[in-house]
Amino acid sequence: MVPGPTGNPTGMTTALQRPRNGALIAGVCAGIAQRFGWNVGLVRLLFVVSCILPGPQFLIYVALWIVMPKQ
Repeated sequence: MVPGPTGNPTGMTTALQRPRNGALIAGVCAGIAQRFGWNVGLVRLLFVVSCILPGPQFLIYVALWIVMPKQ
């Protein structure tokens, strides 16, 4: 397996951070995908689909935007 950007083979990072590159709006979905080694497109799709359901998804996104530091 090829090492990820952090040198580990899973591609996961240890910190939850918003990347400077690859962000569409605030980088929250890209940061989550990078942290867990997931596909960023899948995380974005799941977020958009979850917004159809009732709940505080948008408020959580805004809170993460404020709380998550930039890389």
